[in-house]
Amino acid sequence: VQLQASGGGLVQTGGSLRLSCAASGLDFSQKTLAWFRQAPGKDREFVAAIRWSGKSTYYQDSVKGRFTISGDGAKNTVFLQMNSLKPEDTAVYFCAAARHLITSAVRTGAYYTHWGQGTQVTVSS
Repeated sequence: VQLQASGGGLVQTGGSLRLSCAASGLDFSQKTLAWFRQAPGKDREFVAAIRWSGKSTYYQDSVKGRFTISGDGAKNTVFLQMNSLKPEDTAVYFCAAARHLITSAVRTGAYYTHWGQGTQVTVSS
């Protein structure tokens, strides 16, 4: 299984980016796909997740209404649409995959077994 994240870049405050995570060797059914991020000097934090069975989505409170997680099962790709970006969104963003997780577990990175390499998102003020 390989996860390849892309789409990061430098944008101004208020701008948008769409991150993609292409998964090879991974069947999306019965999986939970997620995005995490890590800013310099800070711990990795949960951003968003989607449980493929039922398409339930979950978000960190600070990104609700601004970010949207989605996926294309036919292309084995997960997306993170990020709008109204703020400087505090600056971080390296990682995609991750796990077997189907219960709701209480989707925000915990330790439950994810596969990780992508990360893509840098920088939001200038």
